[in-house]
Amino acid sequence: MVGVTCGKQDGSRTTRGGPLVKHVVLGGDGFLGRHLAAALADRGETVIVGDIEKNATGIYDRVEHRHVDISDPGSLRRVAIGPGDVVHHLASRQYKRDVPRRARAGYFESVNITGTANILRWMAEGGADRLILFSTDMVYGVPLGVPVGVDHPQRPLGPYGDSKRRSEELCLAARAAGLRVTILRPRLIIGPGAHGALDQLFRLVRHHLPVPMIGSGRNRYQMVSVFDCVGAALCALAARVPDAEYNLGSRNPPPVRELLGQLIARAGSHSPLIPLPSRPIKWVLGALDGLGLPLLYREQYGIADVDYVVETARTERELGWSPRDADVDMLCAAYEDYRRRRA
Repeated sequence: MVGVTCGKQDGSRTTRGGPLVKHVVLGGDGFLGRHLAAALADRGETVIVGDIEKNATGIYDRVEHRHVDISDPGSLRRVAIGPGDVVHHLASRQYKRDVPRRARAGYFESVNITGTANILRWMAEGGADRLILFSTDMVYGVPLGVPVGVDHPQRPLGPYGDSKRRSEELCLAARAAGLRVTILRPRLIIGPGAHGALDQLFRLVRHHLPVPMIGSGRNRYQMVSVFDCVGAALCALAARVPDAEYNLGSRNPPPVRELLGQLIARAGSHSPLIPLPSRPIKWVLGALDGLGLPLLYREQYGIADVDYVVETARTERELGWSPRDADVDMLCAAYEDYRRRRA
């Protein structure tokens, strides 16, 4: 459940051209999208979820689903859009099991870049002028220092982060042409329903197996709750979709060793934490990826031992947003969800 109080209110239902017609949540069947679509419906908004999937439960009695593939302009045009509508762009290719061993740049580009270009053209054709884009902190790469501000140089470590950087560039160009664009850059989004790379960690904890850490575990690896991400989108709406970029992250993230230790304790597991030397383990992970057997991708393991905290003061000051959920609470909630699914 999302409970959020924003500094500026009542911006979601009005626009320069008159009353709001609807919200279109692209990628709305995914982990974050289904929570955002539900929160908008709870506010009485008209919501269309555009996605190639229809797996979410508990939302399609309140919101409409349309089969939309953002890499196909014709697919987008089957959803009518007009002045006053707000588009929430969450659709993207991320690191999952179907990531190809080679030609990864093209794999991410076809959706994250070409898809974004298609969305911007579709909005321009329909006269919609407000977009909330969920990007990623991976546009920054390895931080030069902490906390990482929104003006940090963008030096992505791999093709996913680079595709999101280029997606942002397209939106910034559209902003210069009159589109209102809010760009949100969350850290790793966690909470009940999160899985992917976390499933590997949860599997070890569930079976009381050793949990390896890249490095000593003294660094902080900040995350952000899925509910706090939804809250940020609602605050951006309340602020009338400002032309700005904002980081999203938890408050006071603990060191990795402490975070994992609390997860293990709350799970009732006996898994020991095993620190591993960073340089050789990263070499091994890179070699496994090259063989087509990735345990983690470079954009994931490359910052696993780095102290990484984003600066959210601007988000809090300008949007009236503040993170409510602690990393350990949301990580444990994700674990409990994983345990129920496996049971």
